[in-house]
Amino acid sequence: MRNPLSQTIVNIKPSGIRKFFDLASERENIISLGVGEPDFETPWHIRDEGIYSLEKGKTFYTSNSGLVELRQEICNYYRRRFNVSYDTKKETIITVGGSEAIDIALRAMLDPGDEVIIPQPCYVSYEPCTILAGGKPVIIELKNENDFRLTAAELTEALTDKTKVLILPFPNNPTGAIMDKNDLEAIAKICIEKDIFVLSDEIYAELTYSGDHVTIASIPGMRERTIVINGFSKAYAMTGWRLGYALGPEEIIAQMMKIHQFAIMCAPTTSQYAAVEAIKNGDEDVKKMRASYDQRRRFLMNAFREMNLPCFEPFGAFYVFPDIREFAMTSEEFAFALLDAQSVAVVPGTAFGDSGEGFLRISYAYSLEKLKMSMERIAVFIGELRAKS
Repeated sequence: MRNPLSQTIVNIKPSGIRKFFDLASERENIISLGVGEPDFETPWHIRDEGIYSLEKGKTFYTSNSGLVELRQEICNYYRRRFNVSYDTKKETIITVGGSEAIDIALRAMLDPGDEVIIPQPCYVSYEPCTILAGGKPVIIELKNENDFRLTAAELTEALTDKTKVLILPFPNNPTGAIMDKNDLEAIAKICIEKDIFVLSDEIYAELTYSGDHVTIASIPGMRERTIVINGFSKAYAMTGWRLGYALGPEEIIAQMMKIHQFAIMCAPTTSQYAAVEAIKNGDEDVKKMRASYDQRRRFLMNAFREMNLPCFEPFGAFYVFPDIREFAMTSEEFAFALLDAQSVAVVPGTAFGDSGEGFLRISYAYSLEKLKMSMERIAVFIGELRAKS
C-alpha cells in the first residue's frame, strides 16, 4: 500500500505541552501548574449575551469576515487602547481563536523557502505553522540576560536575503517578557530598512504589569507591514469560545480571507455575539482579573526568592520561567522528577524551543491556594536535591 501520510506532517513533533500533560493526567492527586488557561469563568454579562443570542435564534452563519458590529468594536478597541486605526471592512477578520489567525496569516504571506524569524522560547505553534506554509523557520534564542527580549543586534544577525516575516511573540509565552516602545522602535527600524513583515501576536496585550502594552503597528511605517493577532481567550477568560482576530493591510487580509472561507467559513456565531459584549463592556472584568494575576505573580516571585531559585521577573502574560540549571538535570528530567516526588506538574522549558533548556514554565492562572501548596512542595523537592549535591 502507498504511504497515506504527508512526510511534512510526520516530521513535525507533537506539542511538548500536551505530551507532558497527557502523561501527567494519568496520575491521581496531581497539582497542575501547566495549562495556560484562566481559572476565571467567563464573566456573566458576556455569557448572558451568548445565551441571549441563542434564545433569539441567532444561530446562522455570519459573513466570512465576522459580524460587522464585532469588527467595528475591535477597531474601536485598538484605536482607544493602542492608538492605531483599521478599516472595519477591509483590514479586519474574525477567526477561530488566535491560532487560526497565525496559521492563515503565514499561509497567506509565505512562498516555499521564505524565511520566518522566530524568537524562542515561544508559543509552540509558530514553527510548525511556518513549516506547514512552506516557509523556513530561523530561530533566535532569546537570552535571560537580555530579559528574554529580542534585540536589534540579534535580529540583524539572523537576517538573510530570504527573510520575509518576523514573528513578535510579546507579551511572551512562556517567559512573561515584554517589549517596550524603545525596544520596538529599534526592531521597526530594521524591518523598514530590510522590507520585512511582522506577525505580532498580542493575545496577552491586556495582561501586562509594568505600563501599557505597545503594539509595533503603532510605530510610524509599521502599520502597513504588520499583521496583529489577538483574541478573547486570555483577557476575557473565553478560551472555550474559540474566538480570535487579525488586523492588517488589506492586501494580506484579503488573502487570509480566502483560506478562511475554504477551511472554516466563519467563526462561531454565538461566540461572536458574546465577544461584542466583552470588548464593549468588559474593561472592568479585565482590570479585576489582571490585578488578581499580578498578586499571584508577586507571590511566586517572592516564593522563588525564599527558595533562592533564580527566576526572571515577568511583566506580561501569566507565566514564570524559573531557572533550574544548578541541578544538572534537563528540564524534562526535572519536571518528571518533580511530578514523581511531589505530584506537581509543570512544563519543561524545552516544550517552547531548545533555548528553554534549563528552565520550567509555571502558569499562575490558578488560585493562590493551589499556588501556595505547589510552592511548598517545590521548596521541599529543591531542598532534597540540594542536600544530595
